[in-house]
Amino acid sequence: MTNQIILVTGASSGFGRMSANALAHAGHVVYASMRGIAGRNAAQAKDVHAYAAEQGVDLRAIELDVSSAASVDLGIGQIIDAHGRIDVVVHNAGHMVFGPAEAFTPEQFAELYDINVLSTQRVNRAVLPQMRRQGRGLLVWVSSSSTAGGTPPYLSPYFAAKAGMDALAVQYARELSRWGIETSIVVPGAFTRGTNHFANAGHPADATRAAEYDAGPYDGFARQIQDAFAAIVPEDADPGTVAGAIASIVDTPFGERPFRVHVDPSNDGAAVAFGVIDRVREEMLNRVGFSDLLKPRAISPPSEKVS
Repeated sequence: MTNQIILVTGASSGFGRMSANALAHAGHVVYASMRGIAGRNAAQAKDVHAYAAEQGVDLRAIELDVSSAASVDLGIGQIIDAHGRIDVVVHNAGHMVFGPAEAFTPEQFAELYDINVLSTQRVNRAVLPQMRRQGRGLLVWVSSSSTAGGTPPYLSPYFAAKAGMDALAVQYARELSRWGIETSIVVPGAFTRGTNHFANAGHPADATRAAEYDAGPYDGFARQIQDAFAAIVPEDADPGTVAGAIASIVDTPFGERPFRVHVDPSNDGAAVAFGVIDRVREEMLNRVGFSDLLKPRAISPPSEKVS
């Protein structure tokens, strides 16, 4: 496959950075997006450029704040101006919080929804007009096994947002297939090592409510739940396998890419549940005469250039 022009959101660390590295090593032109490349993420942006030079790959840091439509439009516009196209978007940006649901304010729930769900809508509105003109494109959505598998308590704002993002990804897939735009949803399970998810997790703003849980029948529960779920994740579980799955999807020929890929070292049941859920959804489309929406339509793309 020819080298692709790829944007990875939330690529300052974790799955995003690992995926950007893996895609660059596969020979693609990769934009590792993050906010504050001249400020809070200056060190991460510098490391991206240093890594690219050291490894001899085309990996570029770009300013893109997924919570700002203006920033998203500007960043994606720069990519399109530079190459005349954009082939792949990896929707990875997200944030986790930990604590009892009641102790989070409605504003915190809204913020998590904005980062994990509305951000993908901002990016899609900026990138899809170009992909539709091309008659070809790929959206890779980094979901979570929590949307259908066994889930621990105390992560409800994050899990609710991820469920919303997964539902949005499914609907977008059906609305873009006739434009020749593919969808693949990657479903990581729990990885308790090698990422910054728990280290950077947010906490409830209502400390009084949270303290009531700690002083009541859920005393010590936060530590218990983390220890219990860490125990079922194999010690050798490598978050880099998520990046590898994304790189494999990108390098799969058009029309053969999987709709959903599970990377779940703890086997929490999401693969089984989604197998049923996705089949039921497909059967309904078949039943009402829209089977063509299940596969991207092949449209001859215009001539391509890479710079």
